Amino acid sequence: MKKALCVISGGMDSAVAAAIARREGYEILGLHFDYKQRTQSRERQCFYDICSDLGAKSFVFDASFIAGIGGSALTDLSLEVPKNRKELFEGAKNSEPPITYVPFRNGIFLSIAVALAQKEGCEAVFLGLVEEDGSGYPDCSADFLAKMTAAIQSGTGTKTQLIAPLIAKNKGQIVKIGTELGVDFSHTYSCYESDSKPCGACDSCKLRARGFAAAGIKDPVS
Repeated sequence: MKKALCVISGGMDSAVAAAIARREGYEILGLHFDYKQRTQSRERQCFYDICSDLGAKSFVFDASFIAGIGGSALTDLSLEVPKNRKELFEGAKNSEPPITYVPFRNGIFLSIAVALAQKEGCEAVFLGLVEEDGSGYPDCSADFLAKMTAAIQSGTGTKTQLIAPLIAKNKGQIVKIGTELGVDFSHTYSCYESDSKPCGACDSCKLRARGFAAAGIKDPVS
C-alpha cells in the first residue's frame, strides 16, 4: 500500500487533510511537533486522538529550538496574543503577518517531515496548509508549497509530493469536508492562547467559529 506522512498539528485543518489522505488510499503515518507553543499539551493529545481515529503510526518530535528563535506570541509568553483583529476578515493575507506567525515554522517542519518520509518510504507528505481563509502566514501559501516541492525533490532525489488539499478552501468548506469524512472535531483544538478552554477571540478561534457557522454545524469544542 502507498504511504503518506501527514503533519498533524492537532488542529482541524491538518486533521481533515489526513482524513483526505486516508480516503485516497494511503497508509497514514502521523507526525507532530512540540515547539513550546502555548497549547502544546492539548495539541499533542489531539494529535494522538487523531492518529488513533485514523489507525496511524505516530511520531512526535521535539522542536523546542523554535521557541529559542523567538519572535512569535505562540512561543514567547511576554508577547500578547492579538484578539478580535479586524484585519483577519479584511484581507489579512495582504498585510504583514501577525505576531502569532512563527518565523518559517512550516519550512522547518517540512525539512524534518520529508527526511522522515524518505526514511519511511512515503510517496507523499500531506499538510493542512490553508491560504484562502487563514491568518495571512507566508508559509501557508500556494507559492511556498510549489517552491518547497521543487527544493525537496531536488534535495532528496525523489518525486516526493507535498499535498495540501485544503489550501484554497475556506473554513466552512473544510468543516463540511471533514464531517463528510467522519472527522471527530472534538479531537481537534485551535486556540492560540489557552490549552484548557478556547479564548474565542484569537485569530484561530475566530476562523474556526466562522467555519462551523458557515457549515451550519455545532463545534463540539466551543
